[in-house]
Amino acid sequence: MKNLFAIAAILTTLTGCEPPPRAGSVASSDTLGAEKFITADEVMPNEEYVMVTTAINLPLFVNHDQAAFLEWGKKMGVRTTILGPSEWDVPAQIATIEQVIPSKPAGLLINGTDPGIAQAINKAVEAGIPTVVYDSEISNSRRHSFIGSNWYEMGRLQGERMAKLIGGKGKVAVMGILGMENMEAGFKGFQDAIAKYPGIIFLGKYDDKANVETAAKIAADIIAANPDLAGMGGFDSNSGPGMALAVKEANKVGAIKLTTVDAEPEHLRLVKEGVIDYLVGQKRELFTYLGAQMLFDMRHKTVQLSANDSRAGVVPIPSTVTTGSIEIDKNNVDIFLLTQQQ
Repeated sequence: MKNLFAIAAILTTLTGCEPPPRAGSVASSDTLGAEKFITADEVMPNEEYVMVTTAINLPLFVNHDQAAFLEWGKKMGVRTTILGPSEWDVPAQIATIEQVIPSKPAGLLINGTDPGIAQAINKAVEAGIPTVVYDSEISNSRRHSFIGSNWYEMGRLQGERMAKLIGGKGKVAVMGILGMENMEAGFKGFQDAIAKYPGIIFLGKYDDKANVETAAKIAADIIAANPDLAGMGGFDSNSGPGMALAVKEANKVGAIKLTTVDAEPEHLRLVKEGVIDYLVGQKRELFTYLGAQMLFDMRHKTVQLSANDSRAGVVPIPSTVTTGSIEIDKNNVDIFLLTQQQ
């Protein structure tokens, strides 16, 4: 992974939502019904695939999604560009997508951050650009494909493990980014799982805005208000570290069980230390790499399902791909720590 991290380091200069100049453009028609795709054994010199996200400098995105996307581009011999605002700014992400559309890239890989980006996604599709949404589904969009995790299942896994950790009884709470389709699905999975245990009291879901300090403050307030708190579950990459900080400061490591998503170095270290009990990791490199490949295959007509898929209204890539989860606890954390060191 070191080579991926090194490549991803070049992205630190991309801090605004204004796309940098991109030389050349890929010839394309205005609608999918009349594209002129290049042949499957040929790559055009200016063939460019664009990833559009938000919070572009977030380590979770840089070290996994963006690194895998850049590696894919290098392997395929195509240009890869990563654009988006430096902060979690959905309107800026929308503006970035709309600014990219006129240049007609060979494909758009869009991070499904918020339902509000659906209209911009639809504009890309209408412009004849192969468009894949990754990470979180934007169900009200007309994207050609979605690839990512099943967040309901991730929540269910957390809820089941939490119930086991606390012996099926006690007070629990969850936190993440309220309103995001993926996290709301995760919250529901968690709640459905613990609903089978009458002894578990659900205190509610809290918005930590993907910020460690905010997550720590919320967790500290929950602990102060509930001295008998049994556990907390996290649903964004900063929930776990924030909850862990609060539990440490309250001297309740081990007494309060913590489960959360993602498997960044800090998460793994906290599992090793016994502060976090369970992680549900995503296969982020896998879904961004495969998402990019689907764009390439659509662009190049790798698989044809009719004499003319476009005119037949057939999208020759999967509509939805779920890549699964990775469960990590004290029993296997060393394997993942070793991977991080390589």
